[in-house]
Amino acid sequence: MFPQSGKSIVFDSFPDPSDTWEIIETIGKGTYGKVYKVLNKVNGSKAAVKILDPIHDIDEEIEAEYNILKALSDHPNVVKFYGMYYKKDLKNGDQLWLVLELCNGGSVTDLAKGMLKRGDRMDEPIIAYILHEALMGLRHLHENKTIHRDVKGNNILLTTQGGIKLVDFGVSAQLTNTRLRRNTSVGTPFWMAPEVIACEQQLDSTYDARCDVWSLGITAIELGDGDPPLADLHPMRALFKIPRNPPPTLHQPEIWSDQFNDFICKCLIKDFELRPNVQDLLQHAFIKQIAGREKTLQKQLMELIDLNQHERIHTKKGSNMKSHSQALDDVDDLAILEVLDENTITEQLQKRYTKDHIYTYVGDILIAVNPFHKMDLYTQQYSKMYIGAKRTANPPHIFAVADIAYQAMVSYNADQCIVISGESGAGKTESAHLLVQQLTVLGKANNRTLQEKILLVNSLVEAFGNACTVINDNSSRFGKYLEMKFTCGGTVVGAQISEYLLEKSRVVHQAVGERNFHIFYYIYAGLAERKKLAHYKLSDSKTPKYLQNEHIKLVPDIVGSAFYKEQFEAVEQCFKVIGFTLEELGSVYSILAAILNAGDIEFTSVASEHQTDKSNIINMAVLESAASLLCIRPDELQEALTSHCVVTRGETIVRSNTVEKATEVRDAMGKALYGRLFSWIVNRINSLLRPDNPYYLGGGSFSDLNIGILDIFGFENFKRNSFEQLCINIANEQIQFYFNQHIFAWEQDEYLNEDVDARVIEYEDNRPLLDLFLQKPMGMLALLDEESRFPQATDQTLVEKFEDNLKSKNFWRPKRVDLGFGIHHYAGKVIYNAAGFLAKNRDTLPADIVLLLRSSENDLIRKLVTHPLTKTGTTVPDNYTLYTHHPRETTNMRTQTVASYFRYSLMDLLSKMVAGQPHFVRCIKPNNDRQAHKFDREKVLIQLRYTGILETAKIRRQGYSHRILFTNFIKRYFILAFRANEEPAVNPETCAAILEKARLENWVLGKTKVFLKYYHVEHLNLMIRRNTDRIILVQAYVRGWMGVRRYRKILEKREQSAVVLQSGVPFTGTKGPSPTPEKQPHTIIPPPPNSTLGTMQSDKYRSPDCQTEKIDSSLQRTRLHCSRVPWWRFTPLHSMLCIALGDVRLGCSCSAMETHSMKLSMLFLS
Repeated sequence: MFPQSGKSIVFDSFPDPSDTWEIIETIGKGTYGKVYKVLNKVNGSKAAVKILDPIHDIDEEIEAEYNILKALSDHPNVVKFYGMYYKKDLKNGDQLWLVLELCNGGSVTDLAKGMLKRGDRMDEPIIAYILHEALMGLRHLHENKTIHRDVKGNNILLTTQGGIKLVDFGVSAQLTNTRLRRNTSVGTPFWMAPEVIACEQQLDSTYDARCDVWSLGITAIELGDGDPPLADLHPMRALFKIPRNPPPTLHQPEIWSDQFNDFICKCLIKDFELRPNVQDLLQHAFIKQIAGREKTLQKQLMELIDLNQHERIHTKKGSNMKSHSQALDDVDDLAILEVLDENTITEQLQKRYTKDHIYTYVGDILIAVNPFHKMDLYTQQYSKMYIGAKRTANPPHIFAVADIAYQAMVSYNADQCIVISGESGAGKTESAHLLVQQLTVLGKANNRTLQEKILLVNSLVEAFGNACTVINDNSSRFGKYLEMKFTCGGTVVGAQISEYLLEKSRVVHQAVGERNFHIFYYIYAGLAERKKLAHYKLSDSKTPKYLQNEHIKLVPDIVGSAFYKEQFEAVEQCFKVIGFTLEELGSVYSILAAILNAGDIEFTSVASEHQTDKSNIINMAVLESAASLLCIRPDELQEALTSHCVVTRGETIVRSNTVEKATEVRDAMGKALYGRLFSWIVNRINSLLRPDNPYYLGGGSFSDLNIGILDIFGFENFKRNSFEQLCINIANEQIQFYFNQHIFAWEQDEYLNEDVDARVIEYEDNRPLLDLFLQKPMGMLALLDEESRFPQATDQTLVEKFEDNLKSKNFWRPKRVDLGFGIHHYAGKVIYNAAGFLAKNRDTLPADIVLLLRSSENDLIRKLVTHPLTKTGTTVPDNYTLYTHHPRETTNMRTQTVASYFRYSLMDLLSKMVAGQPHFVRCIKPNNDRQAHKFDREKVLIQLRYTGILETAKIRRQGYSHRILFTNFIKRYFILAFRANEEPAVNPETCAAILEKARLENWVLGKTKVFLKYYHVEHLNLMIRRNTDRIILVQAYVRGWMGVRRYRKILEKREQSAVVLQSGVPFTGTKGPSPTPEKQPHTIIPPPPNSTLGTMQSDKYRSPDCQTEKIDSSLQRTRLHCSRVPWWRFTPLHSMLCIALGDVRLGCSCSAMETHSMKLSMLFLS
């Protein structure tokens, strides 16, 4: 919401626009807000209104634009100003309306580009006329000591009568000092003058009104070429290039007149002291050529505007829009788009979204647009479709990401990590659910109960860790990293969860429009349904204070919800299936009920002989209920809440707590109990889902493999942002940095190191932001910890410390917001309110409360306060060796803060992520209304920008996402081009031979690595998988044949033994003559009872005609040599092998089949 006053204007003194103006349609977007066409309800005239976004830090820009428009809009080349209005809106934030003249002709940029698209270009006299009118407007501004500072084609608008107007004065500057200079770096990068850019790095640099002349010269090039110079570069890269490059020129200077080239040359003199001013340029020959022709040129301009407007309307309404993206109806990979720009990508996503195609690839990265409704995309049929399938064989899907990660884990014997990111409400949690669902199918757990347990883990922890916020009904209020454990063969054997930074403060306080954690509502409704509210001391008429908000004021609002009742049953079922005991479940309910009861304890101030601020409890019955549930004495709980002990020189002094202090202690107890209960539940889940078999824990020859799934709270920007939002957004900054490093930085570093020629892709590096937050000793969190150690510190002194020490362009103090500070995050600007920062960071639990809870008769409660906290702020597992310390030892100034826990959490999370090969899922929120089938282009475009999707698409199209050492590449793929008994040399030629055999193109060989595109690796892995499947099939046939052969030999020996016994002749053990084919029975001999058909692990039962040879111990490969096998025994096996392999090279010729002895050499994977 806007502050109520500015330096010279009072915002709420302006009239409400609703009585005068009515919005008709959206026109576009200005520097700080959207622009709409409006209708005057009084006289029927039309105008344009710029509605300014409710952000505190633009107050100065609002005042600047208002003052300039009010004073200077009476010029024919400056847009007319009709007034400012103030609209109060409690829901979306107050708005300021700047009502301006409507310029229906669009911008001069639109006109120039429209003509170029038609194969035409603007005539020089028309360009001269436009520049003349712009110069007239600038002269008016400069004469009144005002610099525009954002002159560009899009800020020079046209009326349908051929009028030319300067607009958008949000960053304009008024010159008030004697030298008439400024030293602030502002503007749009491609048009910024070198001296303005220099102000960013050189504090003593200044500039004057001639910076507008440079911008006008760039605009002149824009009118000729359609784009400014360096438009193909990232804006930040352009800012680097402009001061270093020579002055730019037209793309083809030779096709333009010498006068036009000279005009541009004069405008773009780099030394602004030598650059002409506006008055000088009005005397230039190129401008003076229009003298006496103004009316004629204005009429010609009107005709061009009319033609361009007709073309724009026809294109918008026609069925064939002139866009490359429109011609590609079914592009499911943005990296293959012919034209890669923001508009094309947004159009593609919108087109797919309208068809319910919510998934789209960007190379090997998945974009998931939240549909906000249930979709029939996750059935068993879809699950089977994506198992082992080539990525391009099916439409993009979250199941495909699961399969790619799983196959990579099995193929490379390496851990994998799936990173799901996006703002709050984008669908990250649901994506995590679906990944776990598909991975359990792929893992084919031997124990169906294990599979069911893993699937229920997410549901259970989300009941305790998720809550309803203003932008998401199921928002994660903690970070979750789920590791699924697999054997080397790919069988899932367990799961482990790591939880980070639970938002404990939500237990005792929720913002307007938000709710407490889901579990509180679930148990209230569930216990009411079972008539057990009284057992847990919960009221059936009065809603607990911790659950009250504007939506829930009465108990029936909770207990009457069928959804809450269903979720209670589901949560209880999760507890039971995962393995929690009924006793543990009862303790969990008791603790949750105790927290709600404790929240209702009320205090009053009472006078005493020595002090007047002593607190007393006024509702003892509630206190007794809470104490009963915590299994402690009520009088001791009362004492711990209303007083505290101080030890001074060995003497213990008891001091009374004020009402405020007692309330803080009560809330601290509730937060601590809930936070530790949550950690205990996670630790218990981990112990119940830990693989039982030590063979899978590294004790055997197979070490376990992991696929990690990161589901972390999304980026948040509310009307009021506090400490929780700061931590959440810092975590998102870290995830974005990891993405940038993996996708851009590390890849491009390897190009340089390996001498690979690849185009450099510019991207937004947010490392300076992370330094701002995490650097020691002058980072924001370090300063917060330092201030938290001073007892007399306040939130005001904290903000002042930030302002004094954080020297970064990404930090600022908005004016007229006492405890406010702003951060320019990678995802946009956020204003934080520091009220409560110090208290939330300290998060101390008084020693008296700890001692009291340790005396509880409830085993679980004692565990919660006895077990120490880890560096990340969670409780240690039950099997941890306990060293119990006195709680007062933890109350000194070295007590860990929430900020320090948070730093360690980020370190722990990153250490887990970097251990595996990452796969990325980018979740996109299509609108803020959580409405199905609604695609807000601007909302989506903002997310695409800050997540770097355009740059990602470019690097995936031009770059090489997989860089593999020659040794690893040959070891992994040599079988595709060489025989199993060959040992090819480790050199580039061998790698090239394999790639050529696989018929791949567009790969590159570096000094030590093979550089492959994402689809190359997929193709190679698919070929390996097919070969492996064939070998496994051969194994099955050969092992089956060997088993039958062994059984026949046993039967022959039994028969011989029986004959010898009957004849009375001693048995020598020698073989009899080989039976002939005519004597062979035509019946199928069953395998012996309790035998394992086809196993070859024991030499005891192996035929003497078959010898094994270890050829590669690291890969557990064995060569089996079978010699002197009679053809009549081998023919059926040989036929089956040839059918299975479909490759005559691995079989024998017909002539060989007729011989009495043969050799079969086959590679086995044991």
